[in-house]
Amino acid sequence: MSALCPVPDISTRFFSRPRPPGHLWSIFFPVRCSRSPRTGRSFRIARAVYTEGASVGGVARLAGQRQRRDRPSEPETDAIALLNERIRRDQGGRGEASSRNAMDSEEAEKYIRQVKEQQQRGLQKLKGDGHGKGGTFSYKVDPYTLRSGDYVVHKKVGIGRFVGIKFDVPKGSTVPIEYVFMEYADGMAKLPVRQASRMLYRYNLPNETKRPKTLSKLSDTSAWERRKTKGKVAIQKMVVDLMELYLHRLKQRRPPYPKSPDMADFTAQFPYEPTPDQKKAFIDVERDLNERETPMDRLICGDVGFGKTEVALRAIFCVVLAGKQAMVLAPTIVLAKQHFDVISERFSQYPNIRIGLLSRFQTRSEKEEYLSMIKNGHLDIIVGTHSLLGSRVVYNNLGLLVVDEEQRFGVKQKEKIASFKTSVDVLTLSATPIPRTLYLALTGFRDASLISTPPPERVPIKTHLSAFSKEKVIQAIKYELDRGGQVFYVLPRIKGLEEVMDFLEQSFPDIEIAIAHGKQYSKQLEDTMEKFAQGDIKILICTNIVESGLDIQNANTIIIQDVQQFGLAQLYQLRGRVGRCDKEAHAHLFYPDKSLLSDQALERLAALEECRELGQGFQLAERDMGIRGFGTIFGEQQTGDVGNVGIDLFFEMLFESLSKVEQHRVLPMYYQDVQIDININPHLPSEYINHLENPLEIIDEAEKAAEKDIWSLMQFTENLRRQYGKEPRSMEILLKKLYVRRMAADLGISRIYASGKMVGMKTNMTKQVFKLMTDSMVSDMHRNSLVYEGDHIKAELLLELPREQLLNWIFQCLAELYASLPTLIKY
Repeated sequence: MSALCPVPDISTRFFSRPRPPGHLWSIFFPVRCSRSPRTGRSFRIARAVYTEGASVGGVARLAGQRQRRDRPSEPETDAIALLNERIRRDQGGRGEASSRNAMDSEEAEKYIRQVKEQQQRGLQKLKGDGHGKGGTFSYKVDPYTLRSGDYVVHKKVGIGRFVGIKFDVPKGSTVPIEYVFMEYADGMAKLPVRQASRMLYRYNLPNETKRPKTLSKLSDTSAWERRKTKGKVAIQKMVVDLMELYLHRLKQRRPPYPKSPDMADFTAQFPYEPTPDQKKAFIDVERDLNERETPMDRLICGDVGFGKTEVALRAIFCVVLAGKQAMVLAPTIVLAKQHFDVISERFSQYPNIRIGLLSRFQTRSEKEEYLSMIKNGHLDIIVGTHSLLGSRVVYNNLGLLVVDEEQRFGVKQKEKIASFKTSVDVLTLSATPIPRTLYLALTGFRDASLISTPPPERVPIKTHLSAFSKEKVIQAIKYELDRGGQVFYVLPRIKGLEEVMDFLEQSFPDIEIAIAHGKQYSKQLEDTMEKFAQGDIKILICTNIVESGLDIQNANTIIIQDVQQFGLAQLYQLRGRVGRCDKEAHAHLFYPDKSLLSDQALERLAALEECRELGQGFQLAERDMGIRGFGTIFGEQQTGDVGNVGIDLFFEMLFESLSKVEQHRVLPMYYQDVQIDININPHLPSEYINHLENPLEIIDEAEKAAEKDIWSLMQFTENLRRQYGKEPRSMEILLKKLYVRRMAADLGISRIYASGKMVGMKTNMTKQVFKLMTDSMVSDMHRNSLVYEGDHIKAELLLELPREQLLNWIFQCLAELYASLPTLIKY
């Protein structure tokens, strides 16, 4: 940009979406070029035509079909098959589940009110009232915290690069004020600091790089508006998914567990004085089990050694006393074994309660015996790793699932855990929740109890962060051994463990040193961990297999090499392996050379150093949300949508969407109440009638399937084609009429009519719902043809269409609108 050009002040600019107001449904083909007499520029004059048989897929495919229309050898596009495939792909089991979850309007109002109250409780509980107005949480950035070169997002302009803050004189004034200067793709812009704090967000991405693909343009914000719309649609889908899951859980019923006098004896055996937070967690879980009629889904978030396990033990005792089974799921066999030992000791005074550990250390015959005992109800508490989620494990009467460190499980295992949540009580224990868990807790869709007060005897862990040197390692280990303690030495990979072993054996020839990692033989690993726990092994060289749960009182120094290769949650958990008693513990984090570290790795390390106080695992996890990958939160598909606008704006949009759930609600109609005022009654050819076994019965079945739901109609159509082959055109028209009526009912459209070139649909949907639907549409031609007027959706075509072609157009238009259903609440 020329130095003479003034930098535009974007504080006064208003950017609206540049969408053409045209209401014509048309496909454009260029026919000739002309030159504008005013500007001298060439432009194309186009004519609009209607192409019969157009698919939902878009203009390119339509154009191709037009060119091939006279080729009899090529089959026509099957619009019904395309629609079925699209519904199955976009809505999957979600749509079938929502059909099952159908409820009346009174029940729906109560449910939405409940969701909003729950969300507000969650926000107040976990954020406090000081983080924003009205219980909302702001992700906007303080301009003074930005560094030159940081990427920022302006809500209306898009992504830019922060240059700096300096004084400048605003237009029409003589007094200089501070401006934020930002670089965009086509020049510089400035914004007063006061406005910048309300309009700017830091641009973070879900992956390693923070660099956006492109900067936005000041002169054309349409690309940014499209990106923002994609993000908004993705958020709406997430919100609806959450509500479906939450609703399904609310609709489940189980009788509250009876209160037992034995519980008082069990709690009296706890040898410590509970902290205030622990007491609150005990009360929360007790209420969930003894008073509620819906299954519990509670997150217990407490730092390592703060007493989460005791909360779980009391829940297990309550459920087992009622004659149900409890499953304790741990990510590693080392942690599972530790849970088994703790539970066995705590329940030792109750010989009637049978406890079993299912692990890969067992022989086949031992495993088979355990599986049989679980199936027949001869085991009350089952402890193990992900093998407990396998299809061979059949529970007799499962009542409670306790999940420790859910973030350590794989995607398939997490899905299996999620499937339990709709039928049994679930308690999740974590010091650093996975972002999805944290996000559910923040928005109130899941109950959370925080244990952030440490036991009185706990001393904070001293964290040392420095470049690696052998001298520092030897000094740290010698200090711990001299005071009679033990040491963890952690590396990110198995490769390198032996090298460290050689170095340490030379440095400490008289000390017992061992290696532990997940690829070792089961018995060898178990023996090594047992010896370390007993104090026979003084230095344990290991991978992050020790990340979770290990409680070894005498190990009070941990050395972590190549720290940049660990995630923030992992580092926090590893550091928590030490400092479990009243001795001061030390965590030494070594990196190879700061010049080799990525910005993200440096940010991770800085965050860890800041969180030296006890009880900061939860705040750390929240910080981690803005730093590490988001695949575990939204699934890989939505990660791209987060990248469209950056994490901070994405989350603010998410909270905004959650606070307006009732505005994005479509109210379906009864199928029989939908009126299609298009006079088209096809006659089936006699050959096809003779081909069908019982034509009248089949037509009746089709009508019943359409009346039930879209899934039944899809199933009917596919079965019909499987049995009799592709239907003739007249039967296809009949099926399309059924699809049109079914889709209209689901979209809240009560009447479809045509008058000349105008097509109208009477609807109960709001303007906000209509906008969300059209924003979600793939086809520009349908989006640009529709307008919302009062309680009608209207489209004016270029010409009056024959009835069959009109039905095809309505079918395709509704199919486009129907694709938006995953973004809407359907009750």
